[in-house]
Parts: sequence; structure tokens; C-alpha cells
Amino acid sequence: MTHARTRIAVLVLCTGMHAQVATVRGRVEVEGSAKTGHTPFPNTVVWLTPASGTTIDSAPASPNPPANLRLTQKNKSFEPHVLVVPAGSAVEFPNRDPFFHNVFSLFEGKRFDLGLYEAGSSRMVHFDRPGISYIFCNIHPEMSAVVITLPTPFYAIANGEGQLHIPNVRYGRYLLHVWSEGTGPENALPAARDITIAESSTSLGVIRVPAANRQNLAHKNKYGRDYDAPTPENPVYHQQP
Repeated sequence: MTHARTRIAVLVLCTGMHAQVATVRGRVEVEGSAKTGHTPFPNTVVWLTPASGTTIDSAPASPNPPANLRLTQKNKSFEPHVLVVPAGSAVEFPNRDPFFHNVFSLFEGKRFDLGLYEAGSSRMVHFDRPGISYIFCNIHPEMSAVVITLPTPFYAIANGEGQLHIPNVRYGRYLLHVWSEGTGPENALPAARDITIAESSTSLGVIRVPAANRQNLAHKNKYGRDYDAPTPENPVYHQQP
């Protein structure tokens, strides 16, 4: 009888625990899109961190960061353009182009300079703290990427229709953070706002973001100067066999 009561108590406890999480949903809209018609959705990432004074455990289920994270250089671009990783992750930067690249980041987030490296070679970067890293190539100004390093598993990347969902969010108070393609490296991110996730409150509502600039993200080279015009005789521009 005692064992039966114990099993029932455990079942009730577990059921109650599972009831304390929710799938949080939201929708991204581009500012001014209602007046100008359909506007392509910029890359947008939303994440939740526990509000100050709360005791929500937001640690990922696995303490080990994922393996095989890559930001590939190919066709003078980075693939993917936006990469979200847990803090502590190592990201590989393989060069799949037939010429040199020099990947660097000098903004908030992870600061690094990988130097020149040739076709078929690779470099690794350890993203050891939360932040947003805007990444460029010192040779090709048209190349840009963003690595968003997060201390929380509660995040989502909006799809092409602006919809997003974050599963398994525990009930409680959070700070809602938003990054979008319309926010450049020298612009301040919107202030995080306080939200509460509960049984009756699982929607983030409409999240409005600025339109993305379809031109290349304006930036200087790693020395803080304008890019030099390509010099064909320079060996870094030569196609390698």
C-alpha cells in the first residue's frame, strides 16, 4: 500500500512539473510594412533570460556545447549568415573558396582576428561568453555574418513568415531580448523588456523590428580604415589550384 501511494505521489508530482512549462509563440513584423506593403522579414532572433531576482533554472539539458558548429566561407560569403550558439561553444571557420580569407570580429561579443589562411584550411574560435559577434573578412568587404552567443536554451529564430516559437519554457518572469538584421554592429540593441510566462500567458505578441538594409553591412576593415580596392596582382586574390 505504501509503495502504491508513493507511485501515485511521484506521478502527481511529475505531472505537475510537466504542467509548468509552455511553448511560447510570437510574430515578427517589420516597422512600417503596413504602409509600404509586403516587406521581407529580416533575420530575427528572440531569446529569454530569467529576470533579476528569479530562481528559474534555464540551464540547457546537456551541459556540453554542441559539436560540429561551422561558419563556412564559400563563394565569398559565410554560410550560414546567422548562427546561434550556446556560450562555451567552439565554431569552426573552414575556407572552401579557392583563395585566401582573413576572418575577424572587433565588436561587442567575441573579438578575434584569424589572419590570412588559404583554401582548404580552417580555424577555430571559442565563443566563451554571451554576446553578439559581427564577423567580416579583411579582404572581401561584401562578406558578413553574425554569431549570437547565448546563456540560455530559450531562443527562437523567426521563420520566413515572421513566426517563432520557443518550446519547454518554464513558468516565471523573464527578460525578452530581440536581435534583428536591421540592427547593425554600431547600433544599440533594443532594451530588454520584462515578461511573465504562465498558463494563461504564453504569447509574446507582435515583435516589431526595423527593416533590414539590403546593402552590404557598412563596416571598416580590421585596422579601422576603408577597404582598399582589389589589387589583381596581390597573391591573396589569386585562385589557388
